[in-house]
Amino acid sequence: MKVISKCVLAAAFVTGLGSAVFAENDAATDSVIKARQGQMQLYAHNLGLLGGMAKGAVPYNADAAKAAASSLVLLTQLDASRLWPQGSDEMSADNTRALPDLWDNQDDVMKKAMALSEAAAAMEIASGTSLESLQGAMGPLGGACGGCHKAYRAPEN
Repeated sequence: MKVISKCVLAAAFVTGLGSAVFAENDAATDSVIKARQGQMQLYAHNLGLLGGMAKGAVPYNADAAKAAASSLVLLTQLDASRLWPQGSDEMSADNTRALPDLWDNQDDVMKKAMALSEAAAAMEIASGTSLESLQGAMGPLGGACGGCHKAYRAPEN
C-alpha cells in the first residue's frame, strides 16, 4: 500500500473518530455497532485461516493464505469512520465492548490502525511465499490486532 493511501486512510479514520457524531436513536446505534462488529468478524475469519495454517491445524495453501491476507489488507483500507460515532461505547450501549477511552486517544488509535495496516501488508507479501514466511508474519499481525483490543476493548464477561 502506498504511503499516500495510508495517510488518506488515517486521516479519514481520525476525522471519523474526532467528529462529534451522535447516534440519533438506539436503532441507529445498534446498526452502527452491528456494522463494525461485522467488520471485526471478517478480520477474525481471515485471521483464523492464517492462524490455523501457522499452527499447523490447517494445511498450508499458498493461494488460500494469499487470499485471506489480501482480504485483511482490503479491510484495513475501508473507511470505517462512520462505524465509530461518539456514544457507541460500552458505557452508552449494551451490545459493544468498545471502551470510551478509544474516543479520547485518537493519536494512539491511529498509530495502532497504521500498525495493523502495515502488518496486514507484510502478511500479504509473506503469506503466499511459504509456511515459514506466513508464520513469521503472524506475530506482528496478531500483535497489531491485540494492541488495539487490549487498550480499547472491554474483556468478555
